[in-house]
Amino acid sequence: MSLRIAMIGAGSIGFTRKLMHDILAVPELADTTFAFMDISERNLAMVQQLCERDIRANNLPAQIVATTDQREAIRDADYVICTIRQGGLEAFQTDIDIPLKYGVDQCVGDTLCAGGIMYGQRTIPALLDICRDIREVAKPDALFLNYSNPMAMNVWACNTYGDVPTIGLCHGVQGGHWQITRCIEHWAKQEGLIGPDETIHRREVDIICAGINHQTWYIQVQWRGMDMTPRMLELFEMHPAYPQTEKVRIDMIRRFGYYTTESNGHVSEYVPWYRKRVDEIPQWIDLSSWINGETGGYLRVCTEGRNWFETDFPNWLKEEPPVIDAAKRSEEHGSYIIEALETGRIYRGHFNVVNQNQITNLPNGCVIEIPGYVDKNGINMPVVGDLPLACAATCSASVRVQEMAVEAAVHGDITLLKQAMLHDPLTAAVCNPEEIWQLTDEMLVAQAKWLPQYADEAPKAAARLTEAERNGTRVKLRQTRGAARLAVKSVEEMAANKAEARANAAAADKGKMTKEPAH
Repeated sequence: MSLRIAMIGAGSIGFTRKLMHDILAVPELADTTFAFMDISERNLAMVQQLCERDIRANNLPAQIVATTDQREAIRDADYVICTIRQGGLEAFQTDIDIPLKYGVDQCVGDTLCAGGIMYGQRTIPALLDICRDIREVAKPDALFLNYSNPMAMNVWACNTYGDVPTIGLCHGVQGGHWQITRCIEHWAKQEGLIGPDETIHRREVDIICAGINHQTWYIQVQWRGMDMTPRMLELFEMHPAYPQTEKVRIDMIRRFGYYTTESNGHVSEYVPWYRKRVDEIPQWIDLSSWINGETGGYLRVCTEGRNWFETDFPNWLKEEPPVIDAAKRSEEHGSYIIEALETGRIYRGHFNVVNQNQITNLPNGCVIEIPGYVDKNGINMPVVGDLPLACAATCSASVRVQEMAVEAAVHGDITLLKQAMLHDPLTAAVCNPEEIWQLTDEMLVAQAKWLPQYADEAPKAAARLTEAERNGTRVKLRQTRGAARLAVKSVEEMAANKAEARANAAAADKGKMTKEPAH
């Protein structure tokens, strides 16, 4: 079978190269044509060179066509994969730095909170443009696989306003699944249920995980027929590392009774409890890794990774090309979904889809993350039922923020945008309404070039800021770098540990550098 797969945002080296390897590891997909598209000719050319070299070295019939023309990349595509970061690192910097002046201290800022909401305002118009091209020039019923954050907002907009079947894919469930597996393994050794040198693979631990992206809950965990769900707090507290690195998530098990998918740093910025007072933030985070809560940590590692790749790229071409092999496939869902749809081999994963009574105490129409099964008949999403009430309450608060943010992004509605900010759990815990109004205006002005839907509103926002400055009514800003911000390493500093720098630059999941390894 000869497929055409368009990869939009292909200048993202970690995702593009890894997803291509995963797909080509399936024998039936070895002659796939990949249409790489990126707005950066330089990034696109570097990724194309590496990937073409990998294909040649593995003697595969696959082909790559590269273009900066999105419509041409999508033309006749069977699948479209999106990994874009709209506004790049320049816009990302403002997602972190501007809210920080108002006391909103984020670790990642790409899903919820002030940074995530603005990221959605930039990304949704770009995704709707992709949807238009899919409708008009892709194969009939082409499937859109989205990896770009903010996941729930993006998938919501594409399915509601893009009129294209869109599935959101994330690796958060797999990461937490491995952590639970390591906890069970540690406990089982102490109980004498496995030998001291034995390991457990996550395939041996059965889970049901349900909620919304990055706020998904392991509502059922079983190992060897034993229900491990009630033991989660005990298992995590007795693990040798997690009480230090996962303080927020362990506290949430204590309060909720269930473990949540996303990393300590991620989840701390979706709820109002852990990052609202600067002097308390350090007690909830750990600086052994950015993902445990470092202020602006994801921005730092992304910046370092990009700087290193651009500097070190000639050496990448000199490396021995990797062997593309089924045993080396990553845990990213994309290749397995395509394989299942094309070959009929059944795949079970956790996907982001529109709620259609699958989670009965979250609104229909919102985007949920639940288990799904894929085969030649399509993507099938079973009914989960009710989430535990506390889990549903936390998700519901986020869902309503997402809904307002999506509507604001689609219609350029600044009132809805400010209301989304007003109802965001962490932003509201830190800021009063006038601070939120000014924060939104400032972000709108700073990001205006990526926000075409606000072309009429950005000058008005700038005028309001100027008037407040002149009248002395501008709210007081904070002079802070955040509770736990580390400096971006220079290329020279990164050169002291080239292996670590290269691992960062090549990683699709930058949390994998510090999460428990997949054995």
